Amino acid sequence: MEDLTFYLKTGWEHIISWSAMDHLLFILALAAIYLPENRKQVLILITAFTIGHSLTLALSVYKLVSISSKWVEFLVPCTIMVTAVFNLLQKNFSNRSLRLNYLLALFFGLVHGLGFAAAIRFMLAGSQTIFIPLLGFNIGLELGQLAVIAAILLLAYIVVKKLHFRRHWWVGILSITAFVWAAYFALQRLP
Repeated sequence: MEDLTFYLKTGWEHIISWSAMDHLLFILALAAIYLPENRKQVLILITAFTIGHSLTLALSVYKLVSISSKWVEFLVPCTIMVTAVFNLLQKNFSNRSLRLNYLLALFFGLVHGLGFAAAIRFMLAGSQTIFIPLLGFNIGLELGQLAVIAAILLLAYIVVKKLHFRRHWWVGILSITAFVWAAYFALQRLP
C-alpha cells in the first residue's frame, strides 16, 4: 500500500507542478475547446491521453521502446502546438467535429509518456513488478489531470457562460497561449 501511495503522489506531482509545464500546456490545449456540458467528452479525452501515456511507460520500462530523450523533449511541445492549431481550425465545436481529438490525445499521450519514461524506469529499478507502480502513477496522473480540467472548465463556465465571452475567442486565447509557450520550449529543445 505504501508503494501505491508513493507512485500515486508521484503521478499527481507529475501534473500538478510548474516543472510539468509541458503537461499543463497540453491539458490546456486539449481542454480549450470544451465547456462544462462537454465533461463526458473531456473525461474520455483525458482517459485516452492516460492510456497512451501508460502504454508508453510500460513499453519503456520493459525496454521495448526507446527514443532519444532529446527528440522526446522536442516532440512534446510539438504535440501541444499541433493540438492548439487543431483548436484554431475548428469552425464549430460539435461532438462529431471533435472526434479526431480522441485520437490526438491517445497518440500524443504515447509521446508524453516517453518524456517521463527514464525517470520512472529509475524509480522502478528495485521493483519486481511494474503493476502497482504504474497503477499508482496513473491514478495520480489521472486525478491531477482531472483537477486541472476542472479548473479550466470552471473558468470556461465563468468566462463563456456567465460573462458571455465568445467561445471562439476563448478557444483562441487559450490555444494561442499554449502554442506560444510550446513554440518557445520547442525552440529551446531543438535536437
